[in-house]
Amino acid sequence: MPEQRNIFLHGLWLTLRRFPALLWAYVFNLGLALIFSVPLHSQFSSIMDHSLAAQRLTSGFDLSLLGESYGRLLQSPGGSAAGSYSSIPLYLLIYFLLVPGTLFCYQTKNPARLSTLLHQGLLHFWRFVRITLLTLIVSGLILGPLVFLQGKWADHVDDHAVGRHAFFATLVGYVIIFLVASILRLYFDLVEVYTVQLGLQLRAPIFGKQAKPDRRVRRTLGPAWRTLRANFSQAWPIFLFLALVGAAAVIVTARIAMHMLAQPRVWPAFLLCQLGLFLSLLTRFWQRGAETSLAMQNPLFPPTQLPILPVVGEVNPIDPLHPHHPIPPTAEHLDPPLSGPRTNEPISNPEPAPPSLDEPDPGVFHHDPSKPTE
Repeated sequence: MPEQRNIFLHGLWLTLRRFPALLWAYVFNLGLALIFSVPLHSQFSSIMDHSLAAQRLTSGFDLSLLGESYGRLLQSPGGSAAGSYSSIPLYLLIYFLLVPGTLFCYQTKNPARLSTLLHQGLLHFWRFVRITLLTLIVSGLILGPLVFLQGKWADHVDDHAVGRHAFFATLVGYVIIFLVASILRLYFDLVEVYTVQLGLQLRAPIFGKQAKPDRRVRRTLGPAWRTLRANFSQAWPIFLFLALVGAAAVIVTARIAMHMLAQPRVWPAFLLCQLGLFLSLLTRFWQRGAETSLAMQNPLFPPTQLPILPVVGEVNPIDPLHPHHPIPPTAEHLDPPLSGPRTNEPISNPEPAPPSLDEPDPGVFHHDPSKPTE
């Protein structure tokens, strides 16, 4: 049986052991953010460089003015909305390449080099595309009705309550949606982990063809559900805790950075925001490590007894369950033999050795030297 570990600590160990995977993911995300922020920056410059209202941003940072300017950019033809939407395919492409390679390195001893990550990403690319489509379908079927009911509940609260009570009553519905969505995310994360684990196995060759990795995603749906159901009280709280820690890191660093925007130097606020994003990405990879640790303790193919091979020759009397083990050699199997040809005549048992006595028995041997010999 696999060794039982604390998936929280073991997941952190897997994340730190394959730390380059986290760094590459951060570098690619930062590169995407910089690339798609250039058009936005040019569009803001076209509005603010020749306007007196720009002083409200440079001297004191007016958040309402920033929101109004961004709304005008969205309404203008060729605005930033097109650029933001075009970044989604590139983000998904990076996701489909880096995540399978990361999970592969988590489950094996391969170092997290960029070549390894991209190679495994290409091998698992279409499998992860299928998993993503399945996730969207299942999430739409489950979360869609919940979102609809939440809208009805919010309308009911608005008609019958105001103030803090209305806020918390509406918040309850969003919390329920978030909890259900987290369970779905955890389940499909396990599906992805088991898909990579299944890819490490070779399918039985058919019609003499070469054996290929198993790419059937449907074979991982059942094991992922059983693992989640059996370890729900352990896996789900850890998943939620790490998600909340990552969100808290982003919120805290963003709030501090907002108070630093009026300073003449921008780079401290930039570094602080990047720190929050990096911590959020770290907690996500930590979640992946914990899920991998859970899947390694509940493998797709648990270790069983050795397979019984077809009987070739004589059966081993010492271990009949494994007839492929050789029979212990005897004298006639040795080369050269230790003795002559074997005969079928039985060998008689040797006679027992005569007992040894310390002195003659007086009852058997009597000799009196005073009497003459007859």
